[in-house]
Amino acid sequence: MKSVESNLQIITEKIAKACEKVGRDPEEVTIIAVTKYVTIERAQEALKAGIIHLGENRDQEFLKKYEVLGNQPIWHFIGTLQTRKVKKIIDKVDYIHSLDRLSLAEEIHKRANRKIPCFVQVNVSGEESKHGLPPEEVLPFIQQLAMYSNIEIVGLMTMAPYIKDEQILRNCFRSLKQLQDEIQNLKLPYAPCTELSMGMSNDYEIAVEEGATFVRIGTSLVGE
Repeated sequence: MKSVESNLQIITEKIAKACEKVGRDPEEVTIIAVTKYVTIERAQEALKAGIIHLGENRDQEFLKKYEVLGNQPIWHFIGTLQTRKVKKIIDKVDYIHSLDRLSLAEEIHKRANRKIPCFVQVNVSGEESKHGLPPEEVLPFIQQLAMYSNIEIVGLMTMAPYIKDEQILRNCFRSLKQLQDEIQNLKLPYAPCTELSMGMSNDYEIAVEEGATFVRIGTSLVGE
């Protein structure tokens, strides 16, 4: 297995090229190492390589790693979050990427003792297997969040279809970017929506070209 450091070098170069292509600054793009399928040792290797953002998608696996790594990483919860699991993770995570319903917003607000940066998850592709709100429901949903003072909508998140068709991927990321622009135009104090969490191992370069500020990379960074 290649070292995280050598994988990171390749990914960083690819991100820099994608940014150059569209006139962006690579500093605008944050890499989240998705450590959900790897050992604690491999997650530690990612930290040693200089990655400070780690992503987990299951509460038990996250809590196991948290026990060892504590607050060293900036923790992103990127999986579907069941309402009843919120209390287990809320005082340990830095970002939640999967806000997609009011019952979850209510629970986060109730359990948190500080403002939690959240991404609204959007199902741009319309695939039944994916979670998230359909694009047309995102604006009304965000407007309903005004009363939850412990939630800050920092951005939007999506997962593109797992395919090779570049045009479909591009359209998917572009739609999320357009939605972000619409929300930013509303100038809601609780929803600055400055971030876009999109792009994974197979499509992060396209996502960066289309405006991603956080890319969630597992396989090609830390392995299976």
